[in-house]
Amino acid sequence: MNTPLKIALLGSGSWATALAKIIHTNVPQLNWYIREKEIRESLHKHSRNSLYLSNVKFNTEVLHITENADDAVKDADIVIFCVPSKFVESLAESITVDLSGKKIITAVKGIVPSNNTLVSEFIHRNFSVPTEHIAVISGPCHAEEVALERLSYLTIGALNTDFAQEITSLLSVYYIKTHISQDIIGIEYAAVLKNIMALATGISHGLGYGDNFTSVLISNAVQEMNHFLTEINKTKRDINESVYLGDLLVTAYSQFSRNRTFGMMIGKGYSVNTAELEMNMIAEGYYGVNCIMQINQEINADLPITQAVYNTLYERISASMEFKILAESFR
Repeated sequence: MNTPLKIALLGSGSWATALAKIIHTNVPQLNWYIREKEIRESLHKHSRNSLYLSNVKFNTEVLHITENADDAVKDADIVIFCVPSKFVESLAESITVDLSGKKIITAVKGIVPSNNTLVSEFIHRNFSVPTEHIAVISGPCHAEEVALERLSYLTIGALNTDFAQEITSLLSVYYIKTHISQDIIGIEYAAVLKNIMALATGISHGLGYGDNFTSVLISNAVQEMNHFLTEINKTKRDINESVYLGDLLVTAYSQFSRNRTFGMMIGKGYSVNTAELEMNMIAEGYYGVNCIMQINQEINADLPITQAVYNTLYERISASMEFKILAESFR
């Protein structure tokens, strides 16, 4: 298999751990940057990530585990960013190694919140990485099902077909199927929007709405996503493909969806802080909805579901009132 000599993975949450599980079986060495001491010690002692996907056992002979991002990326051919979007900027500030000659994959499902920038764009600007050396990976693919080796599908967004094929080789295991697309911008924005829509389904469930309402909500969510994507980047895409509609469906309905869970807690009356503390995980949609609302000031797309979620989370308007208005507008 034609794979690079070394891969660097930056991040240690559930999605990063799932990617590590897949990739470390296909490479001679995986440099894994892990900030949390507890996780590093657990991998060294028990070959497992004690905080995320603890049922996954790693071949630690392949892993070079480090607490220093520069140490992870310095001799890597490909660097994978897989941290929550709100930590992308601080992670980038900790990297002093020149990344301009390396290939970069972003598996971040969010927007850099300080400047509302897509992660691929942030990497291009911040590290002077050519756009043809940047790729994105997106679902539908829950980390928990990767851990269980259930059949899952990933879409690789890349302008460079050779790079995309290289990533396909990295992800080549029997339970992962891959598809290649050139719609990097659409894929990244769709990953943000589907989290917002999952928040909406969670909030509605917490308020007591049933499956009938959820189905109508999702139908309208697909239209809203398509409207935004068309306005932000007019290119040929099929919203019904798995990377758009499929990822929306699994995030909106799945028991593993942290955004749905977060939204459900909000619908039941939890505060944002209490919900975050109880989950001990970051719901990307919370940050994403603020970013999308700011971006939408420029393009003025019709985003009633996004507006309702924003009003609930940031304006502290009654979720019950917001979703009653939504229900009246749906068909």
